[in-house]
Amino acid sequence: MTLTAPPRAATPQLPAFVTGEELHELVQRLFPICRSITGSGVRLTLGILGEYLPGLQVSAVPSGVPAFDWTVPPEWNIRDAYIKNAAGERVVDFQAHNLHVVSYSVPVQGWFTREALEPHLHSLPEQPDLIPYRTSYYAEEWGFCLTHRQRLALTEPGYEVCINSTLAPGELTYGELLLVGETSAEVLISAHICHPSLANDNLSGLAVAVFLARHLQQVPHHYSYRFVFAPGTIGALVWLSRNGEAVGRIRHGLVLALLGQAGPFTYKQSRRGNAAVDRAAALALRAASVAHEIRPFVPYGYDERQYCSPGFDLPVGCLSRTPYGEFPEYHTSADNLDFVRPDTLLDSLLMTQAVVEVLEANRRYRNLHPYGEPQLGRRGLYKHVGGGPDGAGWQLALLWVLNLSDGHHSLLDIAERSGLPFEQIQRAANLLVSYDLLAAE
Repeated sequence: MTLTAPPRAATPQLPAFVTGEELHELVQRLFPICRSITGSGVRLTLGILGEYLPGLQVSAVPSGVPAFDWTVPPEWNIRDAYIKNAAGERVVDFQAHNLHVVSYSVPVQGWFTREALEPHLHSLPEQPDLIPYRTSYYAEEWGFCLTHRQRLALTEPGYEVCINSTLAPGELTYGELLLVGETSAEVLISAHICHPSLANDNLSGLAVAVFLARHLQQVPHHYSYRFVFAPGTIGALVWLSRNGEAVGRIRHGLVLALLGQAGPFTYKQSRRGNAAVDRAAALALRAASVAHEIRPFVPYGYDERQYCSPGFDLPVGCLSRTPYGEFPEYHTSADNLDFVRPDTLLDSLLMTQAVVEVLEANRRYRNLHPYGEPQLGRRGLYKHVGGGPDGAGWQLALLWVLNLSDGHHSLLDIAERSGLPFEQIQRAANLLVSYDLLAAE
């Protein structure tokens, strides 16, 4: 399949309001590109992301460079691939779908008996009309992925096979964007960029991350935000190995993946289990009153397992919808543009923004009148209590914030202990600060 994107659109502008269709349009532009952990497909993808995110820095790391216990592999590129029958017809064609070739297949050219071809074929008998996604990054293998019906139809004694690929010294490429905030402490947002035409895994995560960055470019923010777009596993390891100083500034982090299909939200906790980002995600999901599940950390999944490896133990969780391997379209040709919905992408973006907003607003305060309860009436706060938007809950929010603002409890602590929405606790704190009853630590 030729490594070209759909027709280039005008450079995107920062809109006041984002629509799900805009996120889906980015997914559509990226979908045809054949990506892997290295190669021109990754570079082309990062070029498109750079149109949306001016200032995106692209780094290239040569093959053979070590990254902890790993090494940057040779660069892989593919131009064409097929299986032809005796009549010269392409019965399996990379040009028709780039999942048809096992990613990182070594070059092959020649005639094979049907029996010799069989070990190099991959299909799904239980899903006979779908093409699986398979890789062979770190072993010199080759293969074709095809529907099971196609596989059963290969009844001739021999076939011509061609995989026109290259596996040679080159580079691994990743993208990085830093949005500087009021403090040098950072929030890491990471999305993997190595899958070919799979819309939910991984393009939905890329789209949400891109539009989250665009949102943050338009609003003031306390934290600095570092967005990393890197190939799965090896890309995150390379980034970690080259950015020790930045790693030391990370206070919170999210890996974004599988955010485009209409399943319930799933948040996978960091290795710590009780990091601020874990608690912020739980509160944001609870406040949204949407179906969701909080799962404990396991050392398997996406790049959170690299960020949470014991040598780093970074507070990085993973936000997704239905997790990997738990929906039938996972890593198949059914993970297509129809599977990912604009409204779901937008909901995922808004949920991610909600988690970030909790992290941004979370502060510790000190009650400036801690000896007994301050007299709210003479300060005119009873009118806010009596006519507040949430009635008794609003009064409780004021009292909880006053009581626990001792310089040791954060707004997250107060929201969790009181059982009140974080946004309500935050509004109460802001009001009490305006009346000189509270001061930020």
